[in-house]
Amino acid sequence: MKRAFTVGVALAASIAMSGVVQAACKDSWKDCAGKPWVDGDNMETPMGSKWWPNAMWGAGDEAGSTNWYTKPAVVMRGASLIKTGKVFRLGHDYHSGMPMFGDRKFVLRIPGTPTGGPFGKNMIVYNDEFLATEIGQAGTQFDGLGHIGVQIGENGDLENMRFYNGFSAAQMHNAYGLLKLGTEKLHPIMARGILIDLAAARGVEAMKAGECASMADVKKALKMQGMEGFKFEGGDAILFRSGWEKHWENPKAYNAGQPGICMDVARWVAEDVKAGVTGGDSWAATDPVPYPNEPGCAFCVHAYLQARHGIVNQENLRLKQLADAKLYVFAYTYSPSPIRGSTGSHGSPLAFH
Repeated sequence: MKRAFTVGVALAASIAMSGVVQAACKDSWKDCAGKPWVDGDNMETPMGSKWWPNAMWGAGDEAGSTNWYTKPAVVMRGASLIKTGKVFRLGHDYHSGMPMFGDRKFVLRIPGTPTGGPFGKNMIVYNDEFLATEIGQAGTQFDGLGHIGVQIGENGDLENMRFYNGFSAAQMHNAYGLLKLGTEKLHPIMARGILIDLAAARGVEAMKAGECASMADVKKALKMQGMEGFKFEGGDAILFRSGWEKHWENPKAYNAGQPGICMDVARWVAEDVKAGVTGGDSWAATDPVPYPNEPGCAFCVHAYLQARHGIVNQENLRLKQLADAKLYVFAYTYSPSPIRGSTGSHGSPLAFH
């Protein structure tokens, strides 16, 4: 049975950016100069200036922000935070009833009971599973750099549909896995993780759908956490808690929009911190849906962080446990499944104390 998905269906249809932006910015995206998601006044693209080649990692790079984790100092910064050996599993269980974006599905079958056997005089038997799903875009999911792009030319023009580092959909296109920006190009992550409890800063159990947290909220959260003046560094994994996790067992409520961060926070993440990972406790982790007072913004935080800056993103996290433990700085680890040509990854991100 299809799950209700109100706001998300409309936005999913417009993820290529053009239709919604035209409605909000007069005749075309070229009229959107000055919008929160736009860099500069030169409207070369719907996000303003061209974003390739990537200034930090260079032309042709396909690993983006995970390049931070090839640097021993960044890895050791995270690993050094393991003091007590306590482990927190940040991912939800995967099952067919979990919230899913649009019409995505998660189907698990055990073919036979047992699948095979018995064999040998010891009469061994075994079970296998068959899984059919959008493996990188279901449940606790990890967005790789082949997931989000922007249509620059005419609708359907693959040469001018651009992703991280300027790779075009024409270069990437292949029915059997992306030819560029697959998750196999990403590096395993060991980072210093930092929780920013936006719900606590606002004094609520959970922010509301369509609300976005500003830098004022971030600064208030850090002050409440005893982290005023905290020195963020390149490669840090920044996890935003909005409280949306409370709706996880109610897919209809969970899917009906979500809170997120404002574009001023996204710019801070990318330009000041130079984060290695973003994450959150909602299905897009960073984007408010809908973005307040900006109908032209269809997941514009996603596009800014991933397509422009190459920052990978972890969605649908269980962050209340960290907030309850007042664990705001920790070792964070996750290794994207190296499925050649995939857009993202399933898996189990961990926090260590």
